[in-house]
Amino acid sequence: MTVPHPASHVFERLESEVRSYCRGWPVVFDRALGSRLFGEDGRPFLDFFSGAGALNYGHNNPVLKRALVDYVERDGVTHALDMSTAAKRAFLETLQEVVLQPRELPYKVMFPGPAGTNAVEAALKLARKVKGREAVVFFTNAFHGMSLGSLAVTGNAFKRAGAGVPLVHATPMPYDEGPDGEGPAFRWFDRLLAGEGSGLNAPAAVIVETVQGEGGINVARSEWLRALAGLCRRRDMLLIVDDIQMGCGRTGGFFSFEEAGIVPDIVTLSKSVSGYGLPMALTLLRPELDVWQPGEHNGTFRGFNPAFVTAAAALEEYWRDGRLQKQTLARGEQMEQGLAALAASRPAAVSEVRGRGLAWGMEFADPSRAAAVCARAFELGLLLETSGPRDEVVKLFPPLTIEEQELEEGLALFGRAVRETERPARPAGPR
Repeated sequence: MTVPHPASHVFERLESEVRSYCRGWPVVFDRALGSRLFGEDGRPFLDFFSGAGALNYGHNNPVLKRALVDYVERDGVTHALDMSTAAKRAFLETLQEVVLQPRELPYKVMFPGPAGTNAVEAALKLARKVKGREAVVFFTNAFHGMSLGSLAVTGNAFKRAGAGVPLVHATPMPYDEGPDGEGPAFRWFDRLLAGEGSGLNAPAAVIVETVQGEGGINVARSEWLRALAGLCRRRDMLLIVDDIQMGCGRTGGFFSFEEAGIVPDIVTLSKSVSGYGLPMALTLLRPELDVWQPGEHNGTFRGFNPAFVTAAAALEEYWRDGRLQKQTLARGEQMEQGLAALAASRPAAVSEVRGRGLAWGMEFADPSRAAAVCARAFELGLLLETSGPRDEVVKLFPPLTIEEQELEEGLALFGRAVRETERPARPAGPR
């Protein structure tokens, strides 16, 4: 069994206390392939984490690796700011041909920086510039990033507290809360926008995740998303969909909003857009919103060409046809059935199972149980993380390329972790 690295190790001696994932997985990883990571001692771990959504196509995907190695071996450009390169051209042409044109999406492409929070910052900044207003509406339990602008539209109290300054110009509203498209909270939001005496400054934009990943795998219904898009049109607000974690096929379609039939004004992408775990982010925007002046929003690492290479290869390999989407939906049904059966066998312990595609969560009645399940799963060789405002949800995020038998293996390990963390019933006391 892999043992925790000693306290004298370089990680403890030199790395900041802010590190977190390594605390739950006390092993030094050395190698990764497909749906598995391997410790230095060779012990395998089945990955139901996928780099928090950055590894939708698995670790060291052979098709993407070949494209990357070939590019590096021929001395392809690595760093280029926003200069024109052959690698960027190939990516843009492939994105247009494979993703945007078939979906009749009109977007222009902005490279805002290497991380998802860069894409969100650019989206917020552009929305305010276009509309000439400061306020942005976000939703309860949202997560949009850790830089100050993104953090201002994030709901998690623990992460917000780390800002050290007031987080302003952002207004929270309840996330999809009812059985129909326009529940009480939605109608209240509409009335606030309509009333001159509401005290709500007219927002420039609304930012939303169609499925909240860090918030607890909360799935917005298509009816609510369509109603929200209509509200944005009526009230002259831009609709920003944050697809950083749920895009690139995680919920089935390339974009998570496709199922709802909406076309956001701005879309943010990162995580699996490079396909290989390489840093890359995009802000997609309607052409009429492209009011930037040259150099008005820039960054040193916008042009990371190795990521362009693997991103183009991923689009060619997985999105020229509908095979991956069909497989993701089939694997999602497999996962839903397995989790539903597990939940039905333990109705007192499991509050809810929810998800879409290959993004699933199991919420426990006892919030501390989720962490215990993840800890036991690690001991059994399965990597999982918690999510939700109280870390009450176990989040299951396998690679989209996972084999059917690997998914069954992971579900079996998860079920075992759930069973083995049950507290024995207390004996009845004297009457």
